[in-house]
Amino acid sequence: MTRVDFYILKDNGENARALFACRLTEKAVQQGHQVYINTESAVQLLQLDDLLWTFRAGSFLPHAVVGNGEDRGESPVLLGHNREPGNSHDVLINLSNDVPPYFSRYNRVVELVGGNDAQRAEARDRYRFYKDRGYTLNTHEIS
Repeated sequence: MTRVDFYILKDNGENARALFACRLTEKAVQQGHQVYINTESAVQLLQLDDLLWTFRAGSFLPHAVVGNGEDRGESPVLLGHNREPGNSHDVLINLSNDVPPYFSRYNRVVELVGGNDAQRAEARDRYRFYKDRGYTLNTHEIS
């Protein structure tokens, strides 16, 4: 069954969730996982696409965007907005306010919760959604 981890960020800066998503993605790729990052908007997707190359000096996270014609077969990281990836990635990082309908295909779902009240309220709804369906939930407070 899919494991769901909620990371509660104290930082509510504009890029806090995106930066943390990059760090988690880097760690997951180093451990041999394939990652799909589901974004809230097309604008966020473009920002994350750039950020994955620049978030840390010396970082290199090869990635592709679902639906733009790139060869995705070799990429350990896919980005998408309102699109279901066609291949099997084992970690889903959800930056959307909604639970993606395909979440259960993944071994692990990561929900990133920003520091502002609106994001926390939306995260509570997602938490209830997973809990009501019997998924294993873990919460991590990140300073």
